[in-house]
Amino acid sequence: MQLHYAEEVRDALAEGRPVVALESTVISHGLPFPHNAEIAANMQSAIRAEGAVPATIAVLGGKIHVGLSDEQIHHLATAPDIRKCSRRDFSIAVGLKQDAATTVAGTMIVAHQAGIRVFATGGIGGVHRGHPFDVSADLIELGRTPVAVVCAGAKSILDLPLTLEVLETQGVPVLAYGADTFPSFYTRESGLAVDERIDTPQQAADIIHASLSLGLGHGVLIAVPVAPEYEMHAAQAEEAIQQAVAEADAQGIHGKDVTPFILSRMGELTDGQARATNTALLQNNARIGGQIAVALSARDA
Repeated sequence: MQLHYAEEVRDALAEGRPVVALESTVISHGLPFPHNAEIAANMQSAIRAEGAVPATIAVLGGKIHVGLSDEQIHHLATAPDIRKCSRRDFSIAVGLKQDAATTVAGTMIVAHQAGIRVFATGGIGGVHRGHPFDVSADLIELGRTPVAVVCAGAKSILDLPLTLEVLETQGVPVLAYGADTFPSFYTRESGLAVDERIDTPQQAADIIHASLSLGLGHGVLIAVPVAPEYEMHAAQAEEAIQQAVAEADAQGIHGKDVTPFILSRMGELTDGQARATNTALLQNNARIGGQIAVALSARDA
């Protein structure tokens, strides 16, 4: 895979300094402009504040970029018809010289190729509610690509018990950061068990290091609850989710279009509270991801 590195990212990797990968679908498909550009900048700043280097990943003009300029981020934030790029899409986007924003799965692939071991995002995909055959490629990628993914769990618009079952089948360790249960994206708890609780970046780094040393080939999922002050009330979140899911079904929206539709409707149905929660957890995950990358780099020193 031919990669095009931003100078800052290339130098950090060459010098063995900590780097955190960031996806780009949150820019092109997750939030409207200008919120998408603002959160992209804030996530990068949060990573830098912890002593790591951010590397936002995307395909631009058929070239796979590791690290983006402000101008490139603005392009993704405003341009229409940006392709969502998972594993199946790289050959199309590169072959036809398209612009494409990487999903969790797509970002994991490029991060691994680049030698980046930690990736921070909002929430992973999963098994869709009422459609157990619709399983996100993110779960499969976590089972075969050795990158640690820092997130707020799977999006609560999904079937969380089935999502965790698939992760178990794929052999993915699921860790809760500072919590005893799997977080539910908009809320801090789902009541669902995880494989282990961790409380420090050093513990996360130890597990990531062990996973890589064992050569098992899977990723590690590190689920970080949203800060209490930004948590949505569980009943309010669930009511909005059920309505948004019902609307998606009624309109025949399926596949990769489901999540952007539901996230958008969640923002509308909750008068912006869901968007505020989403924004807060994205920045917090970037901060924790930066801390873990620094701890992992220090462990290797």
